[in-house]
Order: sequence, then C-alpha cells, then structure tokens
Amino acid sequence: MSGPPVLFDRDLARLRLARAVRAADGDEGAAFLLRRAAEDLDDRLGAVLRRFEVGVDLGGALPLAAAHMAGSEQVGSVLRLAPLDEPRDPRWETVAAPDESVPLGPESVDLVISLLWLQGVNDLPGMLVQLRRALRPDGLFLGCMAGGATLTELRQCLTEAESEVEGGASPRVFPFADVRDLGALLQRAGFALPVTDADAVVVRYADPLALMRDLRAMGATNTLVARRRTPLRRATLIRALEIYAERFSDPDGRVRATFELVWLSGWAPHDSQQKPLRPGSARMRLAEALGVPEQPAGDKPG
Repeated sequence: MSGPPVLFDRDLARLRLARAVRAADGDEGAAFLLRRAAEDLDDRLGAVLRRFEVGVDLGGALPLAAAHMAGSEQVGSVLRLAPLDEPRDPRWETVAAPDESVPLGPESVDLVISLLWLQGVNDLPGMLVQLRRALRPDGLFLGCMAGGATLTELRQCLTEAESEVEGGASPRVFPFADVRDLGALLQRAGFALPVTDADAVVVRYADPLALMRDLRAMGATNTLVARRRTPLRRATLIRALEIYAERFSDPDGRVRATFELVWLSGWAPHDSQQKPLRPGSARMRLAEALGVPEQPAGDKPG
C-alpha cells in the first residue's frame, strides 16, 4: 500500500536549518516569527486553568516552547524533541527526533506544543494521529504553523516572472495549508474540542531581497521535492523584484510580506469533556426559549 505523498525533502530541510543555525551563531534576529509564536503561546496556554505533568516541545528551530514550559508552574517535566542535535539544557531533556514519527509511547504525556514546524511535515494527518495517541486522556495539543496566506506576495511575483521570462513556472514556495482544512484534520485525527484560528503578520522590508535573506537565515528556503533543480535565472529574479515593488510596496518604498500564523488546539478525548447533545434530546422548543410564537416549517412569518 502506498504511503502519503512526499512533498518535502526532509534531508535538505535539516541541512539548510543546520546551516542557518551555524550562521546565526547565537543571533536570533531572523527568528522573529518564532518569537512571535512564543509570545502568543504565553497567552493561549495561560488561559488553560490546569496543570500538565509532562510537556513536550515538538520541533521548532529554537527551544522557545521548552523554555516557556520550563518556566511555568503549569508544567512539570519538559521533553524537547528537536529537529537537530542541540546543546544540553539542564531545564529539560532533549532528544533529536525523526521528522515523520513521534518517539512517544501511547498516553505518555499531558501536553504537546509545536511552534512553526508542522508545515514542513510530509504526513501531517499521520503526525496529528500520533500526537493524539501520545496524549493521556484530557491531554492538550497546541500547535502553531504557517498558513495558506504565508508569502502570498512572493509566490505571485515568482510565478508571474517565471512565466513571462521562461514560458512556465515551477513550485518555489511551500503549499501552506488552509485554516479550515487544518480544523478538519484535527477532527479526523480524533481530537476532541478542536479549534483553529489564524493571525496575519505583515512584515515590511527595504526590498524583496531582504525578505529572501531572512528566509535563508530561517532555514526556510525551498525544499519541495518537485522544486526546479537549477538556480533562478538572473532575468527572472530581476523581473520578480520589479513586480514585487510595483504591487506590494508602500508610499515610503518598503515592501510588504505576509506571514499567516495558524493556531491549532485539540484535546485527547475524556469523559469529563463537554459533548454535543443528541439530536431530539432538547427539553424546550426554540420558540419557547425565545418567547415567540412557533412557526410551522414552510410557512412565511406574518
């Protein structure tokens, strides 16, 4: 039986992320999106009034979720499943984990947090199923990933420029998932009380090349298996920069880049959780609750 389609070259993704980490050498200037997600995490997790004995930081270029959990009274012990080998931190246990599998036993943890990593997983439905199985009953999954509107400006400009100059276009930007599709995936994976919401972050750059430099510094350049293996032609790049400046620049000459952060949350099922009522189990008619006369179906109001 064939498996899920392989969209991303995960070996290349790890190589580029490792190169970006080495080049940064402690400078987290290009990690602004990850820091933004970590700031949002503070509000979202703080709104959950309960304690989690074992918390997991899944993926992410930096251990920001692990640091948040380690400094919170809501979480007991913390495990970091890192995409690369990392220096040891005494505040949590670190394990370099495979990309497409979760090395956690069934019902072994209470909380899983993932910041800006799941958008590069080939089998996202399978990954969500693994996470749900790893959670104890009434355990929480909380994830942030790049959504469908991410880099829409760059995608449009590269596609149009390549079509104009070379007579065709190749995939150069990730196919990010839509927020509604992600909600459906949570349900399919068996999560209870699934919730998704999106936040658009617009970043302004001096020029499109500055955006491309940031993407390289994030280790977030093109790792699609179907990518074109030859470098982008100079003429195509120049035309893409022209289109970007024409369509997505502000009066001061700076250009805009959109990053959509999609948050997903779901709980491992438990008897204590709220459940929808069975159809026909209501004890009061809607008209009675609203204090209005009941109108038979098909009749028009007077």
